[in-house]
Amino acid sequence: MPEWDRALRPVVATFAEATGYVRRGVRSPGTERDDLVLVAKSVVAAMGAWMLARYFLPVAVATFAPFTALVALQATVFRSLRGCAQYLLAMTAGAALAATLAAAAGIHGWTFGLLTLLALAIGRFRPLGEHGTQVAIIGFFAFSSGQGRIDYIGHLVASVVIGAVCGLTAHLVLAPARHTRHRQEAVADLYTGIHRRIGRLADAFEADAPDSAQVHQLRRDWRRLSADADRIRHTIDRETENGRLNPRRSIDGAAEALPRAHEAVAVAQRGLDHVRSVSRSLDHAVDSGELGAVPVAFRSAYASLLRTAAAAMEHIGQTARTEPHRLDELLAQASAELDHAQEHALPSRNTAPETVTLQGTLLTDAARLVAELRQGHRALDPSVREEAPEPA
Repeated sequence: MPEWDRALRPVVATFAEATGYVRRGVRSPGTERDDLVLVAKSVVAAMGAWMLARYFLPVAVATFAPFTALVALQATVFRSLRGCAQYLLAMTAGAALAATLAAAAGIHGWTFGLLTLLALAIGRFRPLGEHGTQVAIIGFFAFSSGQGRIDYIGHLVASVVIGAVCGLTAHLVLAPARHTRHRQEAVADLYTGIHRRIGRLADAFEADAPDSAQVHQLRRDWRRLSADADRIRHTIDRETENGRLNPRRSIDGAAEALPRAHEAVAVAQRGLDHVRSVSRSLDHAVDSGELGAVPVAFRSAYASLLRTAAAAMEHIGQTARTEPHRLDELLAQASAELDHAQEHALPSRNTAPETVTLQGTLLTDAARLVAELRQGHRALDPSVREEAPEPA
């Protein structure tokens, strides 16, 4: 392979990835389109701020306008307003500090050092957030370029205000899109994937000779679903922030839908921990040959228990509000099937200790899974009162 071809391949791959990203953003709503719209708004706001600052203010301070416009254009309206307020506060502190030192002690090396020390100390003030370093930066410009003069500082403040107005105006004219429904659908898809794979796990328990490769694949699937759950939880958190101060309307009940979706993801993550443990036990039992010694009646009862628990999980993850009575029925059925599996797990004189240990581990994981679903049911529907005791 030619050297130039090997060097060019990463560039071509990066270009293809960027092209695909833009194509997805143009074709359908989602994260890609949100990013493209934000970039377009940033370009327009920065250009407008720079042109206004160049027209009304000295060239020396014009750069602060587009920079502030970019600060004021973050992914959400709330983050934009917070960042803009922090930046304006930092700018005010830096400019005031430079003007005070220049007027009181003059422009000297030691006063510049004192300015740096005080600016760094003020920049650590927590309300300034990530813009704390701007206290020193603005102070340097006002002290060095502006010599601490009030007219320069006034122009600098005006440039920053122009940038903030341009940035926030672009955000308010075309506010970030709301994605409450998409977040609900992502949670439902997560639960659908869990339901389908628990069904495969149940099939493996009932099979005379479970496919070892399929059991290994299930364990990989659980890890991938856990990563998906983390990603979905983060997107729900971002959408919750996106709804704050956003002038765009969302679906009816959005204020309740996102907390419910967040709780549903938490239930899925806790449930996945127990299902992964079941898969590990099954994987070990298949590789060691211990599964063949487990009574068929126990394996059948355990498979039925898994399917009922999967049905309850899918009901929790649906986009519509859960039906408490239907979920109560599924959880009561799961508890009954757990008791049924425990009955078939009673050891006899001829039962090997390894089989007893395996059955006990499987029952413990199943009991914890049912308990997590009950806890999630109460969290999603606080009005529910538990009548049956939770499995131990």
